[in-house]
Amino acid sequence: MEFHGVGIGRGLAVGPVLRMPEPLPEPADQPSSLSADAEQERITDALAATAVTIRLRGEKAGGTAKEVLDAQALMAEDPTLADDIAAKIQSGKTAERAAFEAFAGFRDMLLGMGGYLGERANDLDDVSQRVVAELTGVAVPGVPDPDYPFVLIARDLAPADTALLDLDKIIALVTSDGGPTSHTAILAREKSIVAIVGATDATQVADGSTVIVDATAGLVIVDPTEEQLAGVRTELEARSAEVPVPIGPGALADGTPIPLLANLGSATGAADAVALGAEGVGLFRTEFLFLDATIAPTVAEQQEHYTALLSAFPGKKVVVRALDAGADKPLAFLNTAHEENPALGLRGLRALRANEQILRDQLTALANADAATDAELWVMAPMVATVEETRYFAAIAREAGIRTAGVMVEVPSSALLADRILAEADFASIGTNDLTQYTLAADRMLGSVAALQDPWHPAVLRLVGEVGRAGVALGKPVGICGEAAADPLLAVVLVGLGATSLSMSAAAIAGVREELARFTMAQAVEFAGIALAATGANEARAAVLATISKSEQSNQPEHQPSQKVE
Repeated sequence: MEFHGVGIGRGLAVGPVLRMPEPLPEPADQPSSLSADAEQERITDALAATAVTIRLRGEKAGGTAKEVLDAQALMAEDPTLADDIAAKIQSGKTAERAAFEAFAGFRDMLLGMGGYLGERANDLDDVSQRVVAELTGVAVPGVPDPDYPFVLIARDLAPADTALLDLDKIIALVTSDGGPTSHTAILAREKSIVAIVGATDATQVADGSTVIVDATAGLVIVDPTEEQLAGVRTELEARSAEVPVPIGPGALADGTPIPLLANLGSATGAADAVALGAEGVGLFRTEFLFLDATIAPTVAEQQEHYTALLSAFPGKKVVVRALDAGADKPLAFLNTAHEENPALGLRGLRALRANEQILRDQLTALANADAATDAELWVMAPMVATVEETRYFAAIAREAGIRTAGVMVEVPSSALLADRILAEADFASIGTNDLTQYTLAADRMLGSVAALQDPWHPAVLRLVGEVGRAGVALGKPVGICGEAAADPLLAVVLVGLGATSLSMSAAAIAGVREELARFTMAQAVEFAGIALAATGANEARAAVLATISKSEQSNQPEHQPSQKVE
């Protein structure tokens, strides 16, 4: 039996399966035997204790996990949620039932919004389970803890679970839900866990079954043959003997430079990114300054944060994305109108145009920070769909003093018109997360369509190639800043399609650097052509892998046994 999903990195592992325990049962919907005041006291204590527990896990985990868990703790402290729970308690419900219903309602609302907030829905389920467990005095369903190494299979993992995985025991992680941009994928990548996400029906695998988890191929093999097991052992031995590529500039085997940049959500991650070899920043998300605010931050407040960021990268490129908010990340001062389909609504640059002063203030703050530092600042607009939008942003950015203004390519229209869009902009950066979602009409957070949320799909790659060709023809840089850039082999294909730089979570840089160093530009172009000729994502990945394997076998001396060397 085999399962396909989206591999995170290029890890390989083999071992016995243990599945994540089932969640706590839904609390009974029955009247409380306690007073409303007593139930309110119980839920107040439980919410506070849950927030403290989650934050402590974040402190222990550190890094990106701490940021994720801090955000999750805030969910337990959300005043709107607390008010909803209190109202349900006043109507006679138990604290357990009131919490369950309130969290479920909030989760459904976020799922309906999609985008950034839709990605938080699964986190709410975890907080809800922890609150109910706190109220009932039972253990929160968590990661199994046997006395031997194992492969963990789950529907999905909450950030609080992923953050503290025992890497001495968990040799691989497989989830049936989620995609390459889920928290599980991001944290697995940061911790270098062998992982495959979106492997539909993987939870059907019985505890104790032996599986091979091949992240490079996005493949889970259940009950492998002795021949398959022997092949994995040989491969693992070869990998253990490899000498890591030293930290340095990203480049192909023929010396073609491919700058490797970091995706950052705040200036606090800059030092770690530099230590991991980031040559600059390919995507700085400015939303953290806005999402918890009731009014837009001032020019001075923004300038302080941008100056701190730019100061951490002297002489290096820093690409900042203008506020990417709107209907899917509702801000009281930006857009409060209800939209039936917010993913296709007033978001990104559209929302900024409807509130132009917010955009002007942000660009002014960025220009001021640029003048006070010696980094190379580039600024790009999110969710650009038309040439007219490109002209608008480029003009207003240059008016504010921004020297290099570009656009995000996240929807098919901007990819198909890349030649005309790049005639107006200084550069393009492809956001493969949204581009995949919109191209294949597959919500990237829905487990039911996770198999479609794969940037290896030839339809997505064809659009990337359109942008790459336009960049070459016009002499304009084309970067990749979606999670696809963190897939080492796909990164090579993206370069073959015309990408001139790659930006990713800092933890993924080393793996991508090593993979790029294995191939020449001619090979990258060859792999891109092979992937484009495939009929689907799995076929594209398999075809490129087969080509590499065949090449490696033909290059080995005839008396040597054939084996793949990464």
